[in-house]
Amino acid sequence: MRTTAVILSGPRDLGLQTIQLNEPAPGDIVVEITHSGISTGTEKLFYTGQMPPFPGMGYPLVPGYEAAGEVVEAAPDTGFRPGDRVFVPGSNCFAPTDAGPIRGLFGAATKRLVTPAHRAVRIDPALEAEGALLALAATARHALAGLNHVLPDLIVGHGTLGRLLARLTIAAGGEPPVVWETKAERRRHAQGYEVIDPATDQRRDYRSIYDASGDPKLIDSLVMRLAKGGEIVLAGFYTEPVAFTFVPAFMKEARLRIAAEWQPEDMVATRALIESGALSLANLITHTRPASEAAEAYATAFSDPDCLKMILDWRATA
Repeated sequence: MRTTAVILSGPRDLGLQTIQLNEPAPGDIVVEITHSGISTGTEKLFYTGQMPPFPGMGYPLVPGYEAAGEVVEAAPDTGFRPGDRVFVPGSNCFAPTDAGPIRGLFGAATKRLVTPAHRAVRIDPALEAEGALLALAATARHALAGLNHVLPDLIVGHGTLGRLLARLTIAAGGEPPVVWETKAERRRHAQGYEVIDPATDQRRDYRSIYDASGDPKLIDSLVMRLAKGGEIVLAGFYTEPVAFTFVPAFMKEARLRIAAEWQPEDMVATRALIESGALSLANLITHTRPASEAAEAYATAFSDPDCLKMILDWRATA
């Protein structure tokens, strides 16, 4: 079985190739991908060559961990059947070439993939391109969920993750958070909360600040905005050392928490929120390109400040 996939052969060396898929094993399903998302966090780091050492990393690789598609092959014991619409967080299903292995550390940017059935999530057939956003939504939910976690009253960054954090806070019954955004063009499409320029904010009593910017240099300035005993949650991905000045943090008795990737229970809860209408995925996708234009799409996703979320459309790809 062969497929067309995005291959990142090295930093900024990206294109489409036809490659071989591993044969499905018992418990696997085969999915025809219709849409895959481009992450401006981890994928950008691989694209630029800035990703810190990470288990399983290396080139060439098939990027992407956000994909939605249709099941085309499934044994009855998998719980799926052909025609089901599913979200898939990538797959390591690519056969080695004569030049060596193709890494599937992520593996979602492909026309077709093979995956263990337990990794796929059945979704509403009405979710087209938005179906690829479930991983990011579940990541936002993971940052908010758990014992003794305080919902944010300030979110830093109104990108896709920041918007999902704000929407989930409201869906969880929290007060609408304040969202900081330095770029005027990204202050649009707030849904029930306020987005402001941080330079205009005079508050110094935030109980819980969620940073969705990924900028480690902000920590000291965020500490100064905390109420005593407040918490800063690092919800982005940070490639530089995260450091802060001790004395102000000491005076505030500040707490620091790191939110990692989503877990299966986050995906279950997120899907339920979407299906109930409590969480909207509208106005998060700003750009869509056919997969045949993958090289241009990745460059745009990582360089165009107006690009909030880029989606590759695989439907016309052979």
